Amino acid sequence: MTRKNKKITIPVSIGYGLTDIMGGGAFTVIGAWLLFFYTTFVGLSPVEAASIVAIARIVDAIVSLFMGSFTDHFYKNALGKKFGRRRFFLLIGAPLMLVYTLLWLDGMGYGFYLAVYLAFEVIAAMVLIPWETLPSEMTKDFNSRTKLSTCRMFLSATGTFLATFIPGLLISHFGEHNANAYMINGVVFAVLFMLCVFISWKVTWERELTPEMLAELESKAAPKTFVENMRMVGGLFKDYASTLKVRAFRKHLAIYLFSFTGKDVYNTVFVFFCVYCLNVSSAFAGSLLSMSIVGLPVTLLAGLAIIKFGPSRLYVFAYSVMLLCLLGFFVVYQFPAWNTIPTLIGLAAVYQVGRCVLEFTPWNVFPFIPDIDEMITRQRREGLFAAVMTFSRKTTVAIATFVVGVLLQSGGYVKGSQVQPQEAITMIAILLFAGTGCLLVIALWQALTFHLNKQTHKIFVDEVERLKAHGAKQDVDPQTRRIVEDLTGYRYEQLWNDPSQVGVVSAANLSKAN
Repeated sequence: MTRKNKKITIPVSIGYGLTDIMGGGAFTVIGAWLLFFYTTFVGLSPVEAASIVAIARIVDAIVSLFMGSFTDHFYKNALGKKFGRRRFFLLIGAPLMLVYTLLWLDGMGYGFYLAVYLAFEVIAAMVLIPWETLPSEMTKDFNSRTKLSTCRMFLSATGTFLATFIPGLLISHFGEHNANAYMINGVVFAVLFMLCVFISWKVTWERELTPEMLAELESKAAPKTFVENMRMVGGLFKDYASTLKVRAFRKHLAIYLFSFTGKDVYNTVFVFFCVYCLNVSSAFAGSLLSMSIVGLPVTLLAGLAIIKFGPSRLYVFAYSVMLLCLLGFFVVYQFPAWNTIPTLIGLAAVYQVGRCVLEFTPWNVFPFIPDIDEMITRQRREGLFAAVMTFSRKTTVAIATFVVGVLLQSGGYVKGSQVQPQEAITMIAILLFAGTGCLLVIALWQALTFHLNKQTHKIFVDEVERLKAHGAKQDVDPQTRRIVEDLTGYRYEQLWNDPSQVGVVSAANLSKAN
């Protein structure tokens, strides 16, 4: 069976999705526990701990920018020809997952933790960026891509649950003040991540090389001068900027960044909030985070709902649920009589329903963005879009984490202390409620005008196929024209032009559709 005729089965979808146990699990543990571990056991200040995350993710974000384009062109060398331009990085990334263990060593210095965290972030990007493009590589069918993405997000939810449940168990077993719980947790997850990435490499495939790619391989390019190489780098950044001219991607990126950064602020502050504002143990905080188990059935339901209702309604549902739960936690914080175990468990469980849908939806939408870009550029640039999303995400989470660390320290947080001053407690509460809430409200505002769904995508792709078959542009029907213009942000007449004229459309020619 050729790659073109391979089918997206449930086992294949599960094998593909296993890598997101690492994507969801590793960064859930890091977001929820790393700052707490560094400030409580290692002895770093909040600013020092937050700066490790911020510096590493900014450096990694820059690396990620080049990674997408690098994989787009990796088919040109011997390794890419043999192992695939995307999947090769899964193969070499699998054993490197063991670096994750070193994050949780106790008694090391600031430089060691910074170097190890930087290494892990780069390794994760090297795996996740090409892996995220595989649904677009493996199939063009909406339902098949949804199957891949649903299995991915189900397994991401599984990783998120394990990343919150297992640390809580280990902390309960070893005690609140024993750093061994964190080290053992790191070993368990590092081995799990290695196995998951390897299986994803084994079961996935890539599309056949296009005639244009084959022609490029056969051509003998002359060695480039330094000036030409610098122009290439400049052209690469111009390509990255060109992704933002796609209206659907701009909205998608805004929704993704604001909502995920809001979720990150919640995860980073939540253990602090539980321990110092609600006066419960860190083990119980882990148990509240492990309510993410509700994400397993919710993910399956979301896979059906995104087909029936579209991404926009799922976004509205997710953000509304999370905002209501934040209001509930605020009430519990203000009125200690409501601070009961059943109330906290209920709020944490309902919050995880919204959080799961929040995480599920953007990466189900992403595989369809390159289809829209193809109408503008007549190119397949999956790696470019994945790199821009990863760069933007890592940059915003770096800034958010550093701001949280600075505000904690400026609020009077005392590292290593089991009791915090009232000013620090108030700052923790402000970060949780105002920080998370404001970001979710902005994401909700953007989601209300997002129009990419199964129906509009089918109309859009059918139009691309009609034009590929040399259909006349003047024969487009009004509804299709309206949808194409809305999703691209261009007048229809500017689209599907001669390839020599569409490398990057000039901003001066950009005219947004009404």
